[in-house]
Amino acid sequence: MKLVIAPQGSVLSPLLFLAYVNDIWRNMESTIRLFVDDCVISRKIINNASMEKLQKGLDRLEEWAVENAMKINPSKSKAFRFTRARVKDPLNYSLMGTLIPEGSSCKYLGIITRSDLIWADQVNYAVKKAWKTLHFTMRLLKMDKCNTKSLAYMSLVRPILEYGAAC
Repeated sequence: MKLVIAPQGSVLSPLLFLAYVNDIWRNMESTIRLFVDDCVISRKIINNASMEKLQKGLDRLEEWAVENAMKINPSKSKAFRFTRARVKDPLNYSLMGTLIPEGSSCKYLGIITRSDLIWADQVNYAVKKAWKTLHFTMRLLKMDKCNTKSLAYMSLVRPILEYGAAC
């Protein structure tokens, strides 16, 4: 599950926001990861009981949001199943009274993951972004020395290609 959490009413600084959501993990049986205003809840599903525990975690998240005057936007949430198995059962998770739609890919922390665990979308995205950056820098540095071009490549293009390579 990828959930976007935002404070209701006022604007909070990122540091204050992190302090504010620090207790979101309490009474949660599923794994929860926070990064800025994103929240990912995950659980290994092996039977119906584990599916129910994940739904209970979503219900607990809903209760936490009400208690802390936070707004969760269920329309920005997606449910994912990461497996190579051919599973056709739909994912029926709900949040704030809204059925969470099932997605086939998700971009989280700049990495595009697909539900079938194939990295083609991430590779294509990184190559396209790197080509754009390379052509932009080459247009700017058309008449510069080779050393400047090399430095620009190493600092602007190469990190795009290397980001997430460990995945």
